[in-house]
Amino acid sequence: LKQLNSAVSPSHGTGMRASKQPAAINLAHQPRVLPRIICKAQGGQSGRGDLQVRRAAAAESKQESLGYDSLDTSGRAQRTLPLAAVVGQDLIKQALLLGAVDTSIGGIAIAGRRGTAKSVMARGILSLLPPIEVVPGSICNADPDDPRSWEDGLAAKIGYKDESSEVPRKLRDAPFVQIPLGVTEDRLVGTVDIEASMKEGRTVFQPGLLAEAHRGILYVDEINLLDEGIANLLLSTLSDGINVVEREGISITHPCRPLLIATYNPEEGAFREHLLDRVAITLSADVPDSFADRVKAIDAAIRWQDRAKDVMSETSELTDALRTSVILAREYLKEVQVAPEQVKYLVEEARRGGVQGHRSELYAIKVAKACAALEARETLSKEDLRQAVQLVILPRSTLLDQPPPEDEQPPPPPPPPPPPPEDNQEQQEEEEEQEDQEEKEEEEEEQQEEEVSPAKKKGE
Repeated sequence: LKQLNSAVSPSHGTGMRASKQPAAINLAHQPRVLPRIICKAQGGQSGRGDLQVRRAAAAESKQESLGYDSLDTSGRAQRTLPLAAVVGQDLIKQALLLGAVDTSIGGIAIAGRRGTAKSVMARGILSLLPPIEVVPGSICNADPDDPRSWEDGLAAKIGYKDESSEVPRKLRDAPFVQIPLGVTEDRLVGTVDIEASMKEGRTVFQPGLLAEAHRGILYVDEINLLDEGIANLLLSTLSDGINVVEREGISITHPCRPLLIATYNPEEGAFREHLLDRVAITLSADVPDSFADRVKAIDAAIRWQDRAKDVMSETSELTDALRTSVILAREYLKEVQVAPEQVKYLVEEARRGGVQGHRSELYAIKVAKACAALEARETLSKEDLRQAVQLVILPRSTLLDQPPPEDEQPPPPPPPPPPPPEDNQEQQEEEEEQEDQEEKEEEEEEQQEEEVSPAKKKGE
C-alpha cells in the first residue's frame, strides 16, 4: 500500500490532490477502496468473497488460455494521460471509476470551459477497463455467457442450439469508440454494405459505431453541437439497450449497452434538457482550484509532454491496482442488494429536490450499488446513498429555481396611477392657453385705461 500511495508523488507534480471530502475517491490515496479489495485478494476472508476473488483472478488469467484480440486501444492508452496523473477533479474521477465498474450505469456528462481536462479524463478511463470475452464472428462484441442478448443470426452462425452447446470465445480489449460531430445516421446505426452484397449476391449488413462500442466506451466530444436528430437517436438507442436497423432489404437487431461519456462546453451552446435527463451523472469541471493545484497541474502537463514514459511508469502500478479493483467490483456487483427502505430514501430525496420523472431514482440505485461493489460489499451503506444523491439527484434538483410559497412572498407594489387620456390632456392644454390669453387681454385693457384716464382729466 505504501508503494501504491507513492506511485504518484506530489513532488513530481503528477500526484492528485488529497481530498478531505468523503464523497470523492482519490485515486492516489484510497483509504477505503483498495485496502479491503487487496486484503480479500490476499485471502483475508473466506466464503463467497474468496469465490468472487478467484473468479476475478481466473478472468485475468484467461488471457493465457484464450485467443487474445488486441485492438489499437493499448496504443491509444499509451498516448493518453493516465487518470491517476490528473490533478484534482475528484468527483469526476470517482464517477468515471464507477462507470468502469458498471458500464450500464446510464452515462456520464462532463461540462466545462476550455482547458479543464474534460477530454483527458474521458480518455483516461480506457486504461482502467479490463479485457472482455466475446464470441468470435460477432458484429457487436456479444457476451458468450448471455446468449439471449446475441444479435440476430449469431447462434446459427456458430452452431449454438441450447445451453449444452459449447460457445467459442476469445478475449479482446474493451472498445473505445468516438463519435465525430458530422456522423451520419447510417454510420451510427449501420447500413447495407453495397460492395460486399454485390460480391456475395445477398444483402450484407455493415455494422455501425453503436455495434462497435457495445460493452465498451462510447465517447462524444462537444455533444451539445451534435445534430439534434442524431443526438435523439443516439440517446434513445442507449436507453433501450437495443439497436434496431431497418434498411432496404435488411432488418437486424443487436444489443447496444456501452458506457456513454460526453463532454461539452456550455459557452458554445447549452445541452438540451430532454437529452441531458437521459444521462445519469452530470458534473462540471469548472471547479475553482487553489494556487498549489494550478502549479501541480502545469507541472504534470509539462512532464507529460517532455517525459511521457516516466509518467506512465510512475502511474503503472496504481493503474494496474485500479484495474484489478474494477475486476473485483464487477464480481461483487452481481451480489449487491438494495433494501426497500433505501429505495424510499432515494425517492424522498428526489421529491425534496423537485426532480421530475423517475430516472433520477433508477440511476441513483445503480450508482449506489457500484459504490458498494467498489468497496467489496454486498449491502448498501449510508455513504453509498449519500454519494448517489450527490452525483445523480443533486445536479437534477430544481428546488432552488422554484419561487417561494405564496405565504412567504412579499406583497406586490401598488400599481402606478393610470396616465390621463390623450383627449383630456389636449383639452386641458387648450383651456390653459385660453386662460393665459384672457389674462394677457385683461392686462392690455388695464394699461389702456390707465393711459386714457390722465388725458381725460386734462381735457376737463
